[in-house]
Amino acid sequence: MAASASFYDSVLAPLGGRRIMDFGVAIGYGTPDRPDFWIGAQATGDGFRESHIALAAPDRTAVLAFCEAARAVGVTILHEPRVWPEYHEHYYAAFVRDPDGNNVEAVCHLPG
Repeated sequence: MAASASFYDSVLAPLGGRRIMDFGVAIGYGTPDRPDFWIGAQATGDGFRESHIALAAPDRTAVLAFCEAARAVGVTILHEPRVWPEYHEHYYAAFVRDPDGNNVEAVCHLPG
């Protein structure tokens, strides 16, 4: 939990998100007063199943800042920020691996 919380504290800040609630075994992130993204300690199941988490970025600068924040905490950068025309002409995203092994993407859908 500590490594994941540190990661999300860092990479959500450039996207306007922050830690809203912390119950120790679960942490809710969001904007000013409402958590809409949660992380929690694994309590059930036998192992890990990778998730792909896409986070909306307000602009391309925020995608760049997300990637730099991820790099600063030492996680693997899966794909540097760039346009992904196979999705649509303005799809600008970066993909990183969180401490739990999930594929986390910051994406902006607006033109540059």
